[in-house]
Amino acid sequence: MSEGMKSKVGITLESEMVFKCDLGDMKVKDCYIDDTHIDEVDMLGPNPSRMLGLALLGCLSASFIFCLKKKNLTLDNLSAEAELTIARNEKGFWRVMKVDVDINIKISDPATRKRADQCKKMFEQYCIVTQAVREGIDVEVNLNY
Repeated sequence: MSEGMKSKVGITLESEMVFKCDLGDMKVKDCYIDDTHIDEVDMLGPNPSRMLGLALLGCLSASFIFCLKKKNLTLDNLSAEAELTIARNEKGFWRVMKVDVDINIKISDPATRKRADQCKKMFEQYCIVTQAVREGIDVEVNLNY
C-alpha cells in the first residue's frame, strides 16, 4: 500500500445538532451539517446521510468525466441522483443500508459515446469514496474531554 496523503476536516457545534464545517484551507463561505430532524425546508444544511450520498455522487461523476478527459472528450450534460435506503439493522440502530445511484448523461458526439461505453466498464474503480465505502473504512474514534 502506498503512503498516500492526509486531509483534515472539522466541525464545531453551532446550536443543538447543527455543526459548522471546517474544510481546512478551502475557502467555503458557509457549510453546515444539520442533524436536527426538523422539516427539510428549515434545515441549514444536509444531514450526514445526505452528505454521504453527495460524496458518492460527486466522486462517481468526477471519475466518469476524468475517464472521458483522458481522451480529450467532454459531455454535453451530466446530472446524478442518489437514493439512500435507511433502515434499522439487526441490533435496531438506524443505518444507511443501500445507496442507489443514477448518473444521467447527454452525449451527442459518436466518439464520446464510444469512449463512454469503455469508461462504463471501469470508472467506478477510480472513485475513492465509493470503493472505500464498498470495502469498508477503518474508523478510529477518540473521545477527548
